[in-house]
Amino acid sequence: MFDLKKILFRGDSAPLDLDAELRAFVETWRGAPVPDLEEVHYHCRYVVVDTVTAGSPDARDTLLGLAAVGVVRGGLVLPDDVLALDFTAERPPGEVERCLAAFLGFVGHGPLVVFGASPTQTLVQGLLRERLGVEFLPLWIDLALLLPQYCGAPPGGAARREDWLRSLGIDAPPGRDAVANALGLARLLQVLLPRATEQGADTPRRLAATGRRFFRPGG
Repeated sequence: MFDLKKILFRGDSAPLDLDAELRAFVETWRGAPVPDLEEVHYHCRYVVVDTVTAGSPDARDTLLGLAAVGVVRGGLVLPDDVLALDFTAERPPGEVERCLAAFLGFVGHGPLVVFGASPTQTLVQGLLRERLGVEFLPLWIDLALLLPQYCGAPPGGAARREDWLRSLGIDAPPGRDAVANALGLARLLQVLLPRATEQGADTPRRLAATGRRFFRPGG
């Protein structure tokens, strides 16, 4: 298993010892074009991200899986625009870094969509900082904040992703499979985007700003 807390909370970062290929990849990624976040949804590629974690007997969190799904043209999911990373097995030296580099290459510099941004944001940014030396600062779009604004409230007022899926007529994926969960979130995004556009949140930056504006700490 891949022990997150050991990576995220071990104090000062040790000097990175990346091989030449990974160093070159990171530099190429840093220099890649950044998409215009003021473009309308149809012209943007969103990447929906989901993680699966578990608590180990010593109460440390463990990353089990990481999945990413591209959403283009205002809501289209292409069969080959999916990435799945499995962290349940022991990895040879350098393999975790290569997996995270694959994730970095997949998402690029575009906006990321999650449900409940803070845990995933902390996890992903911490891993990329520790393992690849990358300060990963994309635009995060949190469905948990946006769905109540544009889609009302699920029956009973609950706000879990499963409640949103059911209330919008989407089958909730069984179990804790990161790819299935990410695809479920992609379907929520498909419902959200046209409704947000009708109310003026027609670009990634405006959409994210709406979520921040309607967030109330402790609410």
